[in-house]
Amino acid sequence: MSAALEFERPLAELRRRLELLDKQLAAEPTEEAAHERRQVAAELDQKARELYGQLNRWQKVLVARHLKRPQTLDYIKAICTDFVELHGDRRYGDDKAIVGGPARLDGRVVMVIGHQRGHETKECIERNFGSPHPEGYRKALRLFAQAEKFGMPLITFLDTPGAAPGLEDEQRGQAWALAENIAALCELRIPVISTVIGEGGSGGALALGVANRLLMLEHAVFSVATPDAAAAILWRDSKFAPQAAEALKLTAQDLYDLGIIDRIVPEPPGGAHSDYAAAAAFLRQALLDELALLDGLPPNRLVAERYEKYRRIGTYLAG
Repeated sequence: MSAALEFERPLAELRRRLELLDKQLAAEPTEEAAHERRQVAAELDQKARELYGQLNRWQKVLVARHLKRPQTLDYIKAICTDFVELHGDRRYGDDKAIVGGPARLDGRVVMVIGHQRGHETKECIERNFGSPHPEGYRKALRLFAQAEKFGMPLITFLDTPGAAPGLEDEQRGQAWALAENIAALCELRIPVISTVIGEGGSGGALALGVANRLLMLEHAVFSVATPDAAAAILWRDSKFAPQAAEALKLTAQDLYDLGIIDRIVPEPPGGAHSDYAAAAAFLRQALLDELALLDGLPPNRLVAERYEKYRRIGTYLAG
């Protein structure tokens, strides 16, 4: 399904063998070919578990950015029904880098909103590679208000290198749009669950990510700046991005240990891009679990707990 990253090459040959065996079995099924396929599949699963169990932080960044990694619309299609995408900010236009609308999750109406980066070149350009303009965040703000008005839990998916940084974006109020979204999320009187599904970059991610429960997929990353940007600032050279990634401590495992996120959602062996259905199943169950935890909490408590959650981040004991 996906092009292999450099460190995934040990898996690429096994995947090719599986594809050939699948074609062989489709044309002429034999017990010998079926047995060989089971052996190759078992070897692939074992090697994928070993490889993905020891990724360094920079490798996780590359996995999080993988073009074939499932994105917001992929997950909505897999885990929701009756999704109706809503468009426009009612001020300037419609930004395709953010998608959202009401949907049903296990029969329950929720509001889902997330970044959409695109899988192919044309779509990536149309969606500005997942970097929203101010109108994208204002569209999200409009949907926040609708979710609260109709009592729908809010589910957001974070996957962006950051908000669009262009001059026109600033002229149209990018900084204000980000700040307004963060402030609104702090005060919503409904359950809010956010999941970093790929790359959570800077304020562009945080503007959809202030939540009662903050989740991350196993190989997602979340940081105040991309490793590339941090390297360009600190070392004046983006080639030091791998070193910056190590210093940023941006993986799900890092952030769980620091108490910033609440849950790590597992991915299938080989990452979410290797098996969309399995990745979606893990995410669906995690969201249902988290919704169950928040069900029945009064609005005032939802707001208070969200406030306390972020007040606790970064606390320490003086030595």
